[in-house]
Amino acid sequence: MKILLFGKNGQVGWELQRSLVSLGELIALDQNSQDYCGDLTDLQGLAETVQQIKPDIIVNAAAYTAVDKAQSEPELARLINADAVAVLAQEAKKIAACLVHYSTDYVFDGSGTVAWQEADMTAPLNIYGVTKLAAEQAIQASGCQYLIFRTSWVYATRGNNFAKTMLRLAQEQESLSVIDDQIGAPTGADLLADVTALALYRLQTQPELSGLYHLSAAGETSWYGFAQLVITYAEKKGFALKVFVADINAVSSSEFSTAAQRPLNSRLNSEQLQTNFCLTLPVWDVGVLRMLEEVMEDSNDTA
Repeated sequence: MKILLFGKNGQVGWELQRSLVSLGELIALDQNSQDYCGDLTDLQGLAETVQQIKPDIIVNAAAYTAVDKAQSEPELARLINADAVAVLAQEAKKIAACLVHYSTDYVFDGSGTVAWQEADMTAPLNIYGVTKLAAEQAIQASGCQYLIFRTSWVYATRGNNFAKTMLRLAQEQESLSVIDDQIGAPTGADLLADVTALALYRLQTQPELSGLYHLSAAGETSWYGFAQLVITYAEKKGFALKVFVADINAVSSSEFSTAAQRPLNSRLNSEQLQTNFCLTLPVWDVGVLRMLEEVMEDSNDTA
């Protein structure tokens, strides 16, 4: 089996390089790749790359993810998040390849307190969400075999993430103010990559499992709760801090001015994925604590 991966150096793409290599020959690209085009702004180049490689599976882990900046760059966001994905879907259909794509809870309006299900009505609040929804629709309209995974609050040990930001600020400031009215489940890039590999393995013998799925860690928390876990763990490990749990202030989203509106309810119901692929997703704090352990080990090694 031949697998073509776009976005190899992103948080999810980096983990996918590990998880997918056991399934077959992996060709991993980013926007700077030389032999083939991995630049999602080059639509013709993308089509030619798929035609040349003729993979059995195309995995798109690349995206325009600057949510606030997308409000002022809607054309670029749409080009990368929607138009490029439409090309990949069309090319996948031509060669009977399966397309794997990652979407987001931002396709919903964030209302209510119930976890979103796959069939719930979409109504994105910002340009980023609009472009990600357009990608989903393009894939479904193409007629190709696909796996679309909607996820939320993605983090990884590699690169920047919310936990690292909290640790840095807790060393620099005397207090922290963190939003407590946005609710979701922090989801590790490693979990996304592992579930992707499992799903693709199962799809080889059960093609009827293709479709749209919600994929996020189990349980829920707020950004405030996430920050509390990070700082509590750092205290326990003797990390040098100026801010402790008692110094974290819970505030509402209205106290932070951002260009793009964020959904308050980012809960995703992943029962369909768990049932169809016979798996159990871990509670969100399990992966976060493991990530924190790695981050703090790296910090100690470089201190």
